[in-house]
Amino acid sequence: MNVSFEADARQRIDKWLWCARFFKTRSLAAEAVERGRVEVNGQPCKNSREVRPGDRVSIDAYQQQWELVIKGIAPARGPAPVAQTLYEESEESRARRAAEAERRRLHHEPSAELHGRPTKRDRRRIQDLKG
Repeated sequence: MNVSFEADARQRIDKWLWCARFFKTRSLAAEAVERGRVEVNGQPCKNSREVRPGDRVSIDAYQQQWELVIKGIAPARGPAPVAQTLYEESEESRARRAAEAERRRLHHEPSAELHGRPTKRDRRRIQDLKG
């Protein structure tokens, strides 16, 4: 695969996010951009925004936040090792994501035990709590 690390190389942000494997499909990447979960150089962007090496990208998706610097542009989606060469993550971002992963691992979510609709017993307990 021919990855371009030249400063004048450009690519749409939704396609770059897909090529860099932050999203499984390009439409999911486009949806994240439309919802304002992606910023380029500190500014919210549209799908048509072209990015180039050196741009800073902030992504908030899948309960994680990444702070990246674009290093390269790929013409198409390729294998994961190639995708990892397209960006460089900041140390603060890595530390934040590791701390959040550790918090999720240690913190027990009460809703994790709930499966499906409440039983008759559960409904009675809910009614007792409501008064």
